[in-house]
Amino acid sequence: MNNTTTNTKAKSVAQENVSLELNKVGVHVVTVSSALLGCWAVICLASGMISSGGPAGLASNFVSAFIG
Repeated sequence: MNNTTTNTKAKSVAQENVSLELNKVGVHVVTVSSALLGCWAVICLASGMISSGGPAGLASNFVSAFIG
């Protein structure tokens, strides 16, 4: 009976370690994907400013597109 209790404790600790590691992997995946999306947004904004002729042109084109 004592061996059964020891095995259960060891299994529980192992399951907690696996759960903790999976949580860490999930956090890293979300962090990396957020960083990639942020870089993509900056690139899109920069290309929009280049094609519009600067920040003023981008704002003017945005207002024109929004209003119609």
